[in-house]
This record gives sequence, structure tokens and C-alpha cells, in this order.
Amino acid sequence: MEEKEISQAVIGRLPRYLRYLGELKDEGIERISSQELSELMKVTASQIRQDFNNFGGFGQQGYGYNVEYLYHEIGRILGLDRRHNFIIIGAGNLGRALGNYINFERRGFIFKGMFDTNPQLAGREVRGVRIMPMEELEQFLQDNDIDIAVLTIPKTGAVEVAGRLVKNGVRAIWNFAHVDLNVPEGVQVENVHLSDSLMKLSYNTSRYMKENERDSETA
Repeated sequence: MEEKEISQAVIGRLPRYLRYLGELKDEGIERISSQELSELMKVTASQIRQDFNNFGGFGQQGYGYNVEYLYHEIGRILGLDRRHNFIIIGAGNLGRALGNYINFERRGFIFKGMFDTNPQLAGREVRGVRIMPMEELEQFLQDNDIDIAVLTIPKTGAVEVAGRLVKNGVRAIWNFAHVDLNVPEGVQVENVHLSDSLMKLSYNTSRYMKENERDSETA
């Protein structure tokens, strides 16, 4: 049977469901209805049911969802039932901040290596992981089972580094460089443009302020 194609919009909402369900689980809540989850997350109950129905539904009418079961099932869908080894390319402020984020391990993402072109950083450690020169990248990838590479480098070097990563078997790139990467089919890229998020926030803030100004003028 052919697997159903799930939209990226639905996939994009799953981590948020997981986060809320994790909080409910930690609070000892065993069951929750789509309406109750809707009120917590500010998402319509209909949207929640539609999203979950893509994966079989998970709940029973009039009975709601088992929080722990749903939490683990969404984690499984997101691939969090497996370990994912990752490296970081770029030991600047952002790279070091990501390397120091311990919640990655709690989700099964294991920080294995960090690389940088600056020779003055070679040998230093970030949470026990040694910063290595870029010259050691290929050998490290050959000797270690690395699933994901995180790029926190300037866009001028990102395309070349991405090519080296793909050539050496990396199949997923979390890209913080401000450039879109052209990679072969089968290699997954998640682009994170921080300035885009900030500009979106600026737009929404400006729109809210303008609406308030109009309301004040008509009051």
C-alpha cells in the first residue's frame, strides 16, 4: 500500500503538538479532548482532528486522546524514536549556542563534532566536543555515522561545504547560512533565515500598531 503524502504544513505543526503534549504529560494529565487541546494551543479543534487523521486519528470519539500515547506516536512520526548524530560547521556565536543546547540530546539528537576555518579555535571544546579544522571534515565523516550537519557559516562558503557534506554521505542539512542550497534529490535541507523571522515579526507588529491607531482615531 502506497504511503499517504502528508503536507509540509501538517508536518510543521507536529513539533508544536509534541511540545504541548510533553508539558501535559509532565503535569500528570492522562487524557485530553481535541477541544481542550484547541483551547491550549489556539488552534481549532477541527484542525487538530484533521492533522491527526492523516496518521490514523489516535483518539476515540467521546473519549479523547491518551496524552502519553499521542506524545510517543507523534515523536515516532517525527523520527524521535531513533538517534540522530549531528555536527556543526561554524564555531561562532550561533554555532556554539546550538552546541550548548542540551535539549537536543533529550530529543535523540547527539552532538558529535564541530568544525571551523579559524585555526585559533582548533582544539577548544564546546560541551566536551572538540572544535576541529575543516581539513579534518572528510575523514571525520568517513569514521562516524553522521546524519545531520548544521551550517552556521557565512553564505560565501555554505554552498562549497554543503557539497562536501553530501559527497561524504550526509543526508540532512540544517542551514542557517543566508543562501538556498541546491542539493541532490534525497538530501533534506531545512533553511532557517533568522532575519526573515524578524522581518515577519516587524510586519505583524507594525500592522497591529496601525490598527490600534485607526481604532483610536475612530473612537
